Amino acid sequence: MQKIALGGSDIMVTDCCLGTMTFGNQTDRADAYAQIDMALDAGINFLDTAEMYPVNPIRAETVGLSETIVGEWIAKTGRRSEVVIATKVSGNNPGWVREGYGYDGAVIRQTVDASLRRLQTDVIDLYQMHWPERGSYAFRQNWTYDPSGQDRQQTMDHMLDVLSALDDCVKAGKIRAIGMSNESAWGMTKWIDQATAAGLPRMVSVQNEYSLLFRLYDTDMAEMAVNEDVTLLAYSPLACGLLTGKYQHDVPAGSRLSINGNLGGRMTPRTLPVTQVYLDLARDHGVDPVHMAMAWQATRPFPVSAIFGATNTGQLAHILAGRDTMLTDELLAAIGAAHRAHPLPY
Repeated sequence: MQKIALGGSDIMVTDCCLGTMTFGNQTDRADAYAQIDMALDAGINFLDTAEMYPVNPIRAETVGLSETIVGEWIAKTGRRSEVVIATKVSGNNPGWVREGYGYDGAVIRQTVDASLRRLQTDVIDLYQMHWPERGSYAFRQNWTYDPSGQDRQQTMDHMLDVLSALDDCVKAGKIRAIGMSNESAWGMTKWIDQATAAGLPRMVSVQNEYSLLFRLYDTDMAEMAVNEDVTLLAYSPLACGLLTGKYQHDVPAGSRLSINGNLGGRMTPRTLPVTQVYLDLARDHGVDPVHMAMAWQATRPFPVSAIFGATNTGQLAHILAGRDTMLTDELLAAIGAAHRAHPLPY
């Protein structure tokens, strides 16, 4: 594991991050507390949560519970100084928060305070918008993405309103840095241009999906990241468990696939055959497939901290066991060839 800066900020994080989206649902409190301890003891200093967590499913009655559990861990252990905490505000939604309303400047001022209370901390290290209000091609929406109804001036006004509120929160000492999630290259550059022009906080990170099976980030987003000094917080680096191999022959009880049926649209006729290609590569090169998928993230030509989750401490122990794995040039070349032959299975 290495430490990298979050964009142009002075916040140093490990190149992998413990995600908490199952805390309070699939992962009970005791296991969640144990997971955070295990991650920190293994050298990880980065924790990601969100207003809407836990997921699978997302429910109005559980919104904020993952943050609450992290806050309870902070109060219980007194280890706040050892961890960088990131959280997110929900965008427009089906109704689990604010009757479906997403965020603007006024909402941001309220949700930052609410997250601070749940997290039982004086400051949030990284505050993120979970997805853009104008729409996003994330969550398998890239196949039918249609931005033709967007109003550019409305988007610019919204960005400036949100950035101004975030600036107030930074000046008040409530947050240290800001980032986006599920954003496009155009969106990121506009957030950054608006901030630069107005002297407001600049985005230091973007949390987008990225794995061996899902590599939309590799082109325009990668160029944006390098030129604008933005760190990718790669979520689903194990492709929702697909790259562990656990779904190749059955559906384990209690797994995400058993709960939501299609892994959020990731299960297509190509998914398991393409997954098998990577599982075979790991086997042929004598590397655990989980460790291969995680180690690959650190080889990318742009800054990455990969956010992984574990339903239980057993899964977490497996992931942590590979934290020093290095991939050979031969295996990296084989991964590149596999990607060219089997791009975007979902």
